[in-house]
Amino acid sequence: MYKIPAKSKRIKQNEFDYIHSDTDEQNNEKRSGQRPVTWGSLLRFKQTWAFATGKFLTDGVWWFYLFWLPDFLKEQYGLVKTAIAFPIALVYTIAAAGSIIGGWISSALIKRGRTLNVARKTAMLICALCVVPMVFASWVHNLWATVALISLAAAAHQGWSANLYTLVSDTFPRRAVGSVVGIGGMAGAVGNMAAAAGIGYVLQFTGNNYNSLLTVCSFAYVAALGVIHWLVPRLEPAKIETTETS
Repeated sequence: MYKIPAKSKRIKQNEFDYIHSDTDEQNNEKRSGQRPVTWGSLLRFKQTWAFATGKFLTDGVWWFYLFWLPDFLKEQYGLVKTAIAFPIALVYTIAAAGSIIGGWISSALIKRGRTLNVARKTAMLICALCVVPMVFASWVHNLWATVALISLAAAAHQGWSANLYTLVSDTFPRRAVGSVVGIGGMAGAVGNMAAAAGIGYVLQFTGNNYNSLLTVCSFAYVAALGVIHWLVPRLEPAKIETTETS
């Protein structure tokens, strides 16, 4: 179904211009002798650390869903083999909807006149709070109630991620977005490694008791948003030009 913009008959001129604006921006940078944005310079911005912290504290929760959810359902309800397929499929189907809803919330708030700072952080706060009820997932004794709590948390994670990634393009010029996302991705990977090791040790120590793990996962997003707001009380563009030429 894909056609390159130059050969597409459905594309509008303003869409074509926007798609190619990165190339124009890069050409202008070369003509003006502007230096590339280095990782070292990006690490001096609180906006970079806010994104990286958000990834570090919450990416491990998503991987907890990916790798440990089957074992959790097996321990709680004795589900094995094909019996576990539908509950897990349901979790990820609902999670996919969370990506769309999370983005819609912030966009709707912006259209209603809220500032970018308020819109993004309100959407992230809603998502963070929707994860909190997962703390009860191991206390309820009904499979579908447990699946509903985990599905809500997984959907909230996707909505959170949609807004977290957008923080980068909100605060950095396009020529720096890829690098900042790369730094955050690395922080998220480190968080994943720490979570993978930590979860294994906790389950071994507690005899496969998930209560403490679910508690940590449930409040990870609230903690992450608190750190993000502390680092960046207001979402403002990073002044890269000023920093690089000073």
